[in-house]
Amino acid sequence: MKTIFISGATGYVAQHIIKLLLQEGYSVVGSVRSTTKGEKLKERFNSENFNYEVVEKLENAGAFDQSLINHPEIDAFIHTASPVIMNAVDPVKDTMIPALEGTMNALNAIHAHGKNIKKVVFTSSYVALADLLNPGTAATEDSWNSVTWEQALKDGRLAYYASKKYAEMAVWDYVQQNKVNFSVTSINPAYVFGPQAFDVDAKGTLNLSADMICSLLKLKDGDEIPTKRRPFIDVRDLAKAHILAIENEYGGERLLLAESNFSLQSALNIIREQFPHLHLPSGNPDADGTDDLFDNTKTRQLLGFELTDLETSVHDMIAQYLNNDKGIF
Repeated sequence: MKTIFISGATGYVAQHIIKLLLQEGYSVVGSVRSTTKGEKLKERFNSENFNYEVVEKLENAGAFDQSLINHPEIDAFIHTASPVIMNAVDPVKDTMIPALEGTMNALNAIHAHGKNIKKVVFTSSYVALADLLNPGTAATEDSWNSVTWEQALKDGRLAYYASKKYAEMAVWDYVQQNKVNFSVTSINPAYVFGPQAFDVDAKGTLNLSADMICSLLKLKDGDEIPTKRRPFIDVRDLAKAHILAIENEYGGERLLLAESNFSLQSALNIIREQFPHLHLPSGNPDADGTDDLFDNTKTRQLLGFELTDLETSVHDMIAQYLNNDKGIF
């Protein structure tokens, strides 16, 4: 049985990855910020093949060293942990440093203590390769955003874009500059939709993307609905891509995970059609903005499976949300 280490194990995406790994017969060690969170997660998964290690802060020097020393059996490392703060008060302290230092700490630990680790999967982001400051430029598996470090210092959102870009660049630089015994695949997902890994989590604080869609359930007549369009990916497809990156020879590849574009208006249209009993405002059903341009033909060919469409992803997310009383009706 192969053992996979996954950082940020309590995250929305990470829980789906762990769930799928356990279903496919892997043993999993996940990093969490506290014993309390680890025990809660262990109870959720209810599997003797899931264990956890406490990593309080990603940016602390040697953050992952002891975890890998404790588990020399680990075969692959999936690094999902990274801050998602769009409006940081201190962009450097709150976003840039944790992302960069956390990534370097993971790589250094793998290099020094992961003697059996042959594959590393780095969860990056669509914003690392999409030039959102220059609309009209198509994102591909080879592109990078144009945000500079200086721009990031002045804007929390740009700091998030930059943190993803520079953290991923650091990964590729590390592989080139060091004699490593592992291959790396980066996975760059767009907005992530779909249900939580566990129904009970639909009652709690949702991740940014899921909350954006579920907040449509609170719409009132006259509320403005943005028509800006961005790509999305279903979380279940994203989890599957991480598993395939471990099981196949995707070393050196960047995978752009996006199914199609959406807008909040198009998501609302789907919710109104599939859940008519909610009697939500219609907004402007025919209004829509301009698509973000992306070409992930290469990624789709490598993965070899059909991606979940927007209708299914939104339906499953909203159905779960409604079935777990949020106290909004």
